[in-house]
Amino acid sequence: MIAAWRAESARLVGALTRMTRDVDLAEDLAQDALVAALEQWPRTGIPDNPSAWLMTTAKRRGVDHFRRAETLRRKVAELQHDRGVSGGEEAHVPDLDDQVDHIEDDVLRLVFLSCHPALTPESRAALTLRLVGGLTTAEIARGFLTSEATMGQRISRAKKTLASVRAELEMPTGEERAARLDDVMAVIYLIFNEGYTATSGADWMRPDLAAEATRLARMLADLAPDEPEVLGLQALLELQGSRTAARLSPDGTPVLLEAQDRTRWDPLMVRRGLAVLRAASRLAATGTPVGTYFLQASIAAEHAVAARAEDTDWGRIAALYDVLAQAAPGPVVEVNRAVAHGRAHGPEAGLAVLAAVDAAELPGSPLVLAVRGDLLERAGRFAEAEAAFVEAAALTRNEGERAVLLLRAQENAARPDR
Repeated sequence: MIAAWRAESARLVGALTRMTRDVDLAEDLAQDALVAALEQWPRTGIPDNPSAWLMTTAKRRGVDHFRRAETLRRKVAELQHDRGVSGGEEAHVPDLDDQVDHIEDDVLRLVFLSCHPALTPESRAALTLRLVGGLTTAEIARGFLTSEATMGQRISRAKKTLASVRAELEMPTGEERAARLDDVMAVIYLIFNEGYTATSGADWMRPDLAAEATRLARMLADLAPDEPEVLGLQALLELQGSRTAARLSPDGTPVLLEAQDRTRWDPLMVRRGLAVLRAASRLAATGTPVGTYFLQASIAAEHAVAARAEDTDWGRIAALYDVLAQAAPGPVVEVNRAVAHGRAHGPEAGLAVLAAVDAAELPGSPLVLAVRGDLLERAGRFAEAEAAFVEAAALTRNEGERAVLLLRAQENAARPDR
């Protein structure tokens, strides 16, 4: 039932937000409908159309709420779209189909509302998971390693901010829509990355968080199928997410990409990712601009089509990273570009790219040192590699990543030819 709820909650909350113009109230009504379902369905059985049942129940609760309010007549008239209902005992909320062209439009509006520019990136991520993902406050708090009370306050402040700026559940247009779409994709990618490689904590991954981000990306792609960057984002998350089962050994030790058993990669997610990327490529061929998600998905696709690690076309990956570095320059891209050039053209080439990266741009991150250790190891400079891995391990806040880095340091320390 919880899985069904998550699939329907965004549609329900979106429609109720449009009808009531109140995010808090819409969420309360949706939750009331879920409670009613949990109470009644075990006795009566799941209805033929659970979505319609939940919507009808929520709308009835909404009418009851406004009947108790001083603004009864105005609000009921608004919900009825001025269909002549006076707010008396016979007042009712009309079917949703009479009020919106496509119910999915409400979901897309809700995604954009959750990523309003008045909110901080952290609040956008939390509110998106809450309203669109259907996660509980406790689940979101666990995902981001904070207390339920702290996360509840963050979500509450976000809702108050939306109310204070009079944010409307309307699709932005023009430049505002393009800018907000970028914010939406950035939030989904942020959620995925936190699940794919956790910033801190005992677990290297939080698969539930990554899976939820992938679900949101699929939803966004369904709602904006003509945006190649949206398709690129979905393709990227599908392809990277396909590796989840292979990223941990049976004893729970993290397994790096080149050592993974590729037969454990999820073939359905690989096929889906490659198909979505092809669709994005067709749009790009018509002149529709593409961006960083498309390029990153293209890189992920090179790994996905290689049956073995040694079959990987690192030359093409290095070329793609060169393009990505021009499109979205930054230290993380440069570090990954160093890896690609190190594989394609030798470790010294990778170290040359890495030498230009200012580690101060990634304060507290072990990324530069970890990649430096890898390249030094490949260059046969084992003592330097050991030192780099030890220093990187001291920086990471993720226990799984620390274990991998320390293991690599020990391997370099044990090399007889160091």
